[in-house]
Amino acid sequence: MTIIRHLIRFIVAAIVLLIISWIVPGFNVEGFWTALVAAVVIAAIGWGIEALLGPKISPYSRGIIGFLVSAVVIYVTQYLVADYQATVVGSLIAAAIIGIIDAFVPIKPRLGSPEEIQER
Repeated sequence: MTIIRHLIRFIVAAIVLLIISWIVPGFNVEGFWTALVAAVVIAAIGWGIEALLGPKISPYSRGIIGFLVSAVVIYVTQYLVADYQATVVGSLIAAAIIGIIDAFVPIKPRLGSPEEIQER
């Protein structure tokens, strides 16, 4: 993936975080730059979790485990990014909204059709 695609991904993620902060109680992001830093931190934590524990427990995986890991990552990010606050309930709601958005606009590229994936 080129650097431009990464930048676009982080900018879109920052915009999503800002929108979520406006509609979810208990989740607050103060400005675009804070949201951009939070998007990078969330991606880095997610990458670290996936590298340590494998893709099945990744925040990007589907299912309840991926959802809960996403909520924990969103919650922990508040300790690493200034002007970013998230309660436990706010993190759960934000993870649900991000999961719904990801279902329609996936961040990771798809590997092919379901038939191609099953053949592998």
